[in-house]
Amino acid sequence: MTNPPSSPVILQILPALNQGGVERGTLEMADAITQAGAKAVVVSAGGRLVPALERLGATHIMLPTCGSKNPLIIMRNARHLARIIQEHQVSLVHARSRAPAWVARLACRRTDTPFVTTWHGVHANSFPGKKRYNAVLAAGDRVIAISRHIGQRLAEEYHVGPDRLRVIPRGADIRQFSPEAVSGQRVHTLSEAWALPPDTPVILMPGRLTEWKGQRFLLDALARLKKQTPTLPWYCVFAGSCPAKSTYGQELATYAQTLGLAEQVRFAGHCQDMPAALALSTAVVIPSLRPEPFGRVVVEAQAMCRPVIVTSHGAALETVQHGMTGLSVPPGDTEALADALSAVLHAAPEGRLAMGQAARAMVLEHYTTLTMQTATLAVYDDILGTCLAEQFALHVAEAQWQAEAEKNAFPLLHPTAVAG
Repeated sequence: MTNPPSSPVILQILPALNQGGVERGTLEMADAITQAGAKAVVVSAGGRLVPALERLGATHIMLPTCGSKNPLIIMRNARHLARIIQEHQVSLVHARSRAPAWVARLACRRTDTPFVTTWHGVHANSFPGKKRYNAVLAAGDRVIAISRHIGQRLAEEYHVGPDRLRVIPRGADIRQFSPEAVSGQRVHTLSEAWALPPDTPVILMPGRLTEWKGQRFLLDALARLKKQTPTLPWYCVFAGSCPAKSTYGQELATYAQTLGLAEQVRFAGHCQDMPAALALSTAVVIPSLRPEPFGRVVVEAQAMCRPVIVTSHGAALETVQHGMTGLSVPPGDTEALADALSAVLHAAPEGRLAMGQAARAMVLEHYTTLTMQTATLAVYDDILGTCLAEQFALHVAEAQWQAEAEKNAFPLLHPTAVAG
């Protein structure tokens, strides 16, 4: 058996580094890899998050056609990646998307490099050949599922056994998504930008403007709510961008006007300050019509102590306990969603607060970025025989000790003394 590398090089590969859960997860793991004393390398076609990645101490390598599905380009990219693996003495490759995973699998076979995958998306088997294309994400030496919902699908449809399957949920950054971390000025600035009157309940729906996310479903429920209780004050903000060349955003605005909701609805586009948006909200609604593979925004809202309303399928069944940490309604059931909205808006502030606090406690126990980072490093350790998860935990503990020591006038016991 070969000795484990003293300072392993972990390469992550994905199509590009723009907005999205896959991209954020990549940066979070690059940060953890670096803090654990290893070297983080990311291969992608680039994007607006590259500077943020490099500030974490990671190396970015451009592969302009990284996301291409063309078989010839995939084979060419695999040759490029094999050279990168050899030049940078890569210890392990972690692929997070299908086309780059095919590239990585071929390159890892050429170089005899361990191969890890994460299944992030829905990836339906909607036509012949799609399952085979998807299957590369089930072909890793270890396969990470981002929820039990996805893990069950991998086991049943792709026959990934417990020897390779690891369920590691995504997490919320509880330092960023914390009520105490958001100033009143940030909330006020956002409220003014969205032209929201003060002291009026705000229903927030975060998410890209796409049909399956359920914006039209929510508009129907809001129309029903307005008809049932016409004097109940509220505003609803749809915070999310519309895909390029899509007319769906304009269709939604027209539909809202048709329903008589134009005055109470805001289409805010992409929001740069989601913690402030969540702090501004009275309720957060995630009414997806298809099962979410995880739904990070749900746990981010819960981390902000906000009541959430979700549709009862997919990973939402794992992250929301109905009546305890949020509310769930059947997908597409307009009456049920209107009733849930009414229940939250009519609830006493202390009732909403109690639900929000229970939700945050659940997030702190199960769904933090730190938990996700540690568990993923443990997967690398399992393959490489390294101690990255332990080294990362010590680094985090030392950083927390330093922060506490600066706040306190008395000396604290150093974490290495506790570990010893």
